[in-house]
Amino acid sequence: MIRVLIVEDQVMVLGALSALLSLQDDIEVVGQAKNAAIALNLLQEQTVDVVLTDIEMPDMSGLELAQQLQEEYPHVKVVVMTTFSKSGYIKRAMQIGVKAFILKESPSDALLDTIYKVQMGKRVIDPELALMAMSDDDPLTDKERKALKLAGEGHKTADIAKRLFLSEGTVRNYLSEAIAKLHASNRIEAARIAKQNGWI
Repeated sequence: MIRVLIVEDQVMVLGALSALLSLQDDIEVVGQAKNAAIALNLLQEQTVDVVLTDIEMPDMSGLELAQQLQEEYPHVKVVVMTTFSKSGYIKRAMQIGVKAFILKESPSDALLDTIYKVQMGKRVIDPELALMAMSDDDPLTDKERKALKLAGEGHKTADIAKRLFLSEGTVRNYLSEAIAKLHASNRIEAARIAKQNGWI
């Protein structure tokens, strides 16, 4: 039996995915979460083999969740699904050990096939998406990415410093580096460029 936890902020999609997977005799949906925080709580209570997660969610993205799972629950396999085939998303997903990357418009058979393959220890990424990821050139460091994401959400330097446990001067340095690398005129424009490319 493959125990799956689904993380999706759109309730209708969450329900549809759960219903689809529950039709399989060898898949059990052990939890549904509309955000990463709920998912992390469920993981403390449930034994989970595969986490099927959306990318673009409020508060914590699916990629940030995948990174945390890699650190805290390395045995859990992560399958990322998204509507957006941004090269930055795919590259980051591969770097943090995501086992599969699937587009939401894929047929249901493809999703089921992906879950079975991942459970067997395989990695499933559409060849076209993998090529796109290889050609991606994300110039940002992890720290710059985190600072820029928070700046893009409207947080001030002092607040970003507190959240990332850094000094305000260090945050300012990370943001100016990111602005320079992305040839942007300010932090908001830099965040917009990075988001369009799937880098944050």
